[in-house]
Amino acid sequence: MSAVVELQNVTKDYGSGRGVFDVSMQVEKGEVFGFLGPNGAGKTVTMRNLMGFVKPGSGTASINGMDCFRDRAKIQRDLGYLPGEIAIMDEMTGHAFLEFMASMKGMRDRSRMRSLIERFELDPSRKIRKMSKGTKQKVGLVCAFMAQPAIVLLDEPTSGLDPLMQNRFVDLVLEEKERGATIMLSSHLFEEIEKTCDRVAFIRAGRIAAIERMDDVRTSRKRVFSITFASEAECGRYRAAHPKTHAIGSVVEVETTGVMDGFVKDLAGYDVVDMATREQTLEELFLHLYGAEVGGENHE
Repeated sequence: MSAVVELQNVTKDYGSGRGVFDVSMQVEKGEVFGFLGPNGAGKTVTMRNLMGFVKPGSGTASINGMDCFRDRAKIQRDLGYLPGEIAIMDEMTGHAFLEFMASMKGMRDRSRMRSLIERFELDPSRKIRKMSKGTKQKVGLVCAFMAQPAIVLLDEPTSGLDPLMQNRFVDLVLEEKERGATIMLSSHLFEEIEKTCDRVAFIRAGRIAAIERMDDVRTSRKRVFSITFASEAECGRYRAAHPKTHAIGSVVEVETTGVMDGFVKDLAGYDVVDMATREQTLEELFLHLYGAEVGGENHE
């Protein structure tokens, strides 16, 4: 495999800790690459560098070996892109805007456009200024994918979408991956990255904390179980065998990672009346994986 998207030591400093600092990463051909971090971590700045909208203060950003700033017009012609904040021509209807963009991309066949409009249940007849955030997002997604580009950059792609449309987006990304497209998507939602990506870069305060294979991250992510025992005495018996657990009354919180078989078999020896589970939040995941390596907040 070879890198088609590459950043080498990219810094874009807006002052007061805002921007990105010494960011390096590669996205391989045919890969779905996640870019995960809290809001304000530097994801949009990075995407804007790749689109050639801003020039790095230092370092280089390239796509297919071309400089993202110097060769931006050529790169953008063959690229699918969804910005984090969609700002499109408010007085146009969705249909007119998509037709305009299709013409700009040299698309002769509109069947893919129609298929995506149907997939996302988009009504493109309304003027864009009257559309909701979610409907505008659908217009942006159709625009990003309708020319079947080889490379797609997506900044917070499911923002404003309901769960059904989020699932359809995931299905679309997996289909595009099967087709051979290279996709980079940024998100602050772990679940979105988890379902679609081969690798993920973690960014916080404008710096890359780590780049990991998604399978390894999935294994490392802790689950937190709240277990309610039949009595405080039964809870005490469990805690005597597991002294590092925390209890409130007859409820114990247990953190687990990896294979659940041993945990479940052990729990079967106790009188349990209820159990709830949650996965680590993004913030907890950062702290669990990287601890003090990740610093304070930043703003895009």
